[in-house]
Amino acid sequence: MLRYVPILMIALLVIPVTAGLGMVMLPAFGYLPVLGGEQLSLAPWQALFSQPGLWRSVAVSFTSGLASTALALLIVVLFLAASQGTWLDRSLRRLVSPLLAIPHAAVAFGFAFLIAPSGLMARLISPWPSGWQSPPDALIVNDPWGLALTFGLVLKEAPFLLLMSLAALPQLQADKRLQLARSLGYAPAIAWLKVILPSLYPLIRLPVYAVIAYATSVVDMALILGPRLPSTLSVSILGWFNDPDITRRFMASAAAVLQLGVTLAALIGWWLLEQLICRCSRHWLTNGSRRRGAATLTVAGRGSLALTSLSALAALVGLALFSVAGFWRFPEFLPQSLVLDHWQRSAPMLAAPLVTTGVIALVATGLATLLVVAALENEQRQHLHPRRALWLLYLPLLVPQIAFLFGLVVAAEQIGVRPQLSLVIAGHALFVLPYVYLSLGESYRRLDPRWLQIAQSLGVSRNRAFWKVRLPLLLAPLLTAVAVGLAVSIGQYLPTQLLGAGRVTTVTTEAVALASGGNRRLIGVWALVQAGLPLIGFIIALTLPRWLGAPQRGSAR
Repeated sequence: MLRYVPILMIALLVIPVTAGLGMVMLPAFGYLPVLGGEQLSLAPWQALFSQPGLWRSVAVSFTSGLASTALALLIVVLFLAASQGTWLDRSLRRLVSPLLAIPHAAVAFGFAFLIAPSGLMARLISPWPSGWQSPPDALIVNDPWGLALTFGLVLKEAPFLLLMSLAALPQLQADKRLQLARSLGYAPAIAWLKVILPSLYPLIRLPVYAVIAYATSVVDMALILGPRLPSTLSVSILGWFNDPDITRRFMASAAAVLQLGVTLAALIGWWLLEQLICRCSRHWLTNGSRRRGAATLTVAGRGSLALTSLSALAALVGLALFSVAGFWRFPEFLPQSLVLDHWQRSAPMLAAPLVTTGVIALVATGLATLLVVAALENEQRQHLHPRRALWLLYLPLLVPQIAFLFGLVVAAEQIGVRPQLSLVIAGHALFVLPYVYLSLGESYRRLDPRWLQIAQSLGVSRNRAFWKVRLPLLLAPLLTAVAVGLAVSIGQYLPTQLLGAGRVTTVTTEAVALASGGNRRLIGVWALVQAGLPLIGFIIALTLPRWLGAPQRGSAR
């Protein structure tokens, strides 16, 4: 049975995406009989191109996605070059999982509270040295150029790219390469950039592409931090899809295809940038320069990720302060009183979304974990190459959610499946599964096979050795992968909104819905709850193996 699991897993990833893309193409060209579209037509495209501000929406989506990815990758590369093996490296590595666990919407709300004209940063410098007695009249959050959205995306993308880089580094024997380069007189930062980075980047290219696809089509963060009138293209598509005039779904489908084109153009642009950098850097890689610019790289590398991490933590502190703030007049840095009124008023409304969020996350993560463990066990038993079909795992991450999820809703309606909780769970599992696989795969493969060989030499069957030996040894990484899956599910906004038709309410959908209200106290409560749920999963993943006396990672090799 195990041999069929990889095929099943690939089918569960590929079929929904391809079906969704297929069912968004047809309405984009006017064909959807259930809504009266009986023949192909360019009318949806004509209606789309007549929308005011369309090309500005396209431009903001394109530039914010590329700029945030480039900045996040630069921060990660400089940090690894300047800090690998230092105490700062070890300290910030511990923050990666908690920062990665925080949902995008919670980070966006916290960042908005941090940079707003009356936010924490403005209060920190008021009334001295800024001289502000009232908030400055400046459009910082929801700025028309998408700068707030770009920097907000960096806070989430940098930890993800750092985690992917740390997972890939052991394959390169980085320490030995660096020792050899340093023995030839290269400064640590220069040695890392010249010796490690050219081999590391091909290993993290797919995660980088996934980040570009997400950043160019993000919805929840764009609703909170992005520009308004016109909004980003993905937000506009969601608005047209939910319009009471259902004939606008034709135009929404055309816009979804346009979003797919924007993401594809961003990916092609990034690939061209890769080729340009590759050509331009050849001379620098081989010119023998050993120390020029090393000091600047070290300062920039150590400071950039530290600043990013501190900004994310400050955003969470801002959420916590606003959730318990009483009277708080500008420019006071701290509220005059701390109250629990906002929590008490929100508690009755939190119960139902919390239960729904927990059910969806647990079921989706459970299904994804079962499939991933079965696929990895089959890989080990059959001695298969792990990277053969790795790009298929990234398929739901490389295709913009707004593009294929919209078509998936249409496809589900065509076969008589109405928006419901089970459809939302299936949608969440589609995005949880790749992250669980990426989190667990390397630990699964690096487990010393001699443990299983010893068990089988004592007459234990392979199945019994799996339950009695492999799983106990992998308990810690398995629980970490489950915690990552829970965090991914809890943070999903668009699949819940589209596949549930707005009738399945989770903590994330309710928190994002509050963005238009502007009540910072209430937003702080919901966003803090949303941020706290994944952290509970990581705390359990860290403490449970120690409490049960499970072997640590080093002893399982």
